[in-house]
Amino acid sequence: MSNAAGKVFDERRSPSPRIHGTIAHDIGVEIVSGVRKPGDVFGGEIEASEALGVSRTAYREAIRILAAKGLIESRPKAGTRVTQRSRWNLLDPDVLGWAFEGEPDTGFILDLFELRSVIEPAAAAFAARRRSDDDLATIATALDEMAAHGLADQRGRAADQRFHHAILAAANNAPLASLASSVGAAVRWTTQFKQRKRALPRDPLPDHARVFDAIKAGDAEAARDAMAELLRLALADMGLALRA
Repeated sequence: MSNAAGKVFDERRSPSPRIHGTIAHDIGVEIVSGVRKPGDVFGGEIEASEALGVSRTAYREAIRILAAKGLIESRPKAGTRVTQRSRWNLLDPDVLGWAFEGEPDTGFILDLFELRSVIEPAAAAFAARRRSDDDLATIATALDEMAAHGLADQRGRAADQRFHHAILAAANNAPLASLASSVGAAVRWTTQFKQRKRALPRDPLPDHARVFDAIKAGDAEAARDAMAELLRLALADMGLALRA
C-alpha cells in the first residue's frame, strides 16, 4: 500500500472530530427542529455515509454521539431511528444549542425558565451561606466583564454564563454543580435568542449586581429573592422577544 493510500485509510479509521461533529450537528438540528420526526428511520450506514460524502467511520461516530444524547437508537435488524422526544437529553448543551438554531418551541423556552426558577434561586441562597473568597472573586470578575462588553457582545454573554456557573459552584453542592453546563447553555441561548430581532429592551446588569451583593453580604434570603427577580425580568424580556 502506498503512503498516500495508507494516509487515506488512517483518516477513515480516525476521522477528524470536526467531521463527525459536523455530521452530528446537522442531523441533530434536523431532529430537534422536526425535519426528522420520532420514528423516522435512517438509511443503512453505507448508503448514508456515501450520501454525505464521508467515511463510514465518521458517520458511525456521529450516530454514536446522537445516540448518547438520546436522540436516536440503533437496534439489530431494526436499524437506526429517531426516538421519542421524552427520551431526548434536553439539558445537553449541544441539544439546547441545536434547539435554538431554528425557532424553538415557546413551551420549551418557558419550561427552561421554569427549571431555572427552581434551581438558581436555591443555588444563590446556598452560595450566600457557603461561598469562599475565591468564589466571590470569580463572580465579581464575570460581573465586571459583563459590564465591560455588554450582552450584545459574545464576550459579555460568555461572562454571563460564567456568572451563573460560578454561583452554582459556590453553592458547594455537587449535584447542583453538575447542572452548571446545562444552565450555562440555557443562559447563553436564551440571551442570544432575545436579541435575534432587536436589542435587549433594558440593561440586566443591575439585576446581576443585586444577586452578587446579596451573596457577598451572606444574606441567603436576599440572594434567593434577587435571583428570582432576575429570572422573572429575563422571562418578561423573552416575552417581548417572542412577540417581536
